[in-house]
Amino acid sequence: MRTVFNALILLFFSTVSFAQQGTISIEQDPKIDALVQIYKSSPDIASVYRIQIYFGSLNDAKDIKMQAEGDYPDWYSKIDFISPSYRVRIGQFKTKLDAERNLMDVRKKYPSAMLIQPEKKQS
Repeated sequence: MRTVFNALILLFFSTVSFAQQGTISIEQDPKIDALVQIYKSSPDIASVYRIQIYFGSLNDAKDIKMQAEGDYPDWYSKIDFISPSYRVRIGQFKTKLDAERNLMDVRKKYPSAMLIQPEKKQS
């Protein structure tokens, strides 16, 4: 029993005596903080309404996107691939009312246009 007790005490002191202590110094470029602030202030693409004006082949999507950029030069435009087709989506609208107003104008040029609602964030 005494040898077990001595072994436990020896084990305890051996782990304590080999513990390491130190300090950590992190050097970070100040530009990283500026980039983080820019990222935080940029609009979250998943939280805006968009208007889809085309879905189909890649070649046609590229042509429609170029045409839409000419029709709506101040709007964001993008080609998304959602299997099995490519989709051309334009605009970034914060409110549904604003998106619906613009959708009515877009439908004059692109009759099959539809409103794409923001994706729900996962908790």
